[in-house]
Amino acid sequence: MRIVLFSFILSLLPGLVLGQSKTAAEIIEASLDLWRGDTSYSVTEMIIHRPEWQREMRLEGWTRGMKDSLIRFVYPPRDADNATLKLDNEMWIFTPKLNRVTKLPASMMTQSWMGSDFSYNDLARSDQTLDNYTHTLLETRQQDGFEVYIIEAIPKANAPVVWGKEVAKIRGDYVMLENVFYDQSMQEVKRLQTLKIEDIDGRPFPTVMRITNADKPDQWTEIRTSQVMINIDLPDYLFTLANLQRPRPWKP
Repeated sequence: MRIVLFSFILSLLPGLVLGQSKTAAEIIEASLDLWRGDTSYSVTEMIIHRPEWQREMRLEGWTRGMKDSLIRFVYPPRDADNATLKLDNEMWIFTPKLNRVTKLPASMMTQSWMGSDFSYNDLARSDQTLDNYTHTLLETRQQDGFEVYIIEAIPKANAPVVWGKEVAKIRGDYVMLENVFYDQSMQEVKRLQTLKIEDIDGRPFPTVMRITNADKPDQWTEIRTSQVMINIDLPDYLFTLANLQRPRPWKP
């Protein structure tokens, strides 16, 4: 789901080498690597909040590199085995009630994922963030004993993205604190914020994150990560259409 963007001293010209030989784009890449590594496995709760109701789901996720991921819902029973597979720039969903695998066309990528405030585009963002944007370090701040870097991401010409720009706030240890999405008119559309950071497997990790729509502040989706394993051996069969529809047992 990574639906997502995640140090050092600003040089006089944006985009040039920073304090420890890292450009703005390299800081973004380092924050993504903090999340995923070469491979990862995670267990996550997703809470969809609306003023009239709240819905909670549990899911498992596997990633391989920056381009491949599998997300499978395990709770509640009515949502169990719904799954999303991303391979490079293509995405498929499995709907167990129909026993059907569907390849998502580009026209569906902006739609809500499982009724949440995340879109299918958000799930496909990891490699897009690096490939389709030009990154500039706008500002360096001090916050809670850390240097914090404000990085602006502007889409490259003809890049297949929906946003007019994004602005990320990344801590000096590469934890993404906030990412704000703007439309083509440069009006804020939604904001992803880190609410809790914990040490997992020797690295800081954002274990609670919330995405909120700018025009509906009382409507949000929260992701709470309870288990993460990074840089582990994952079998290739996990990232196949056959496993999407007929999952084979896998235990960490």
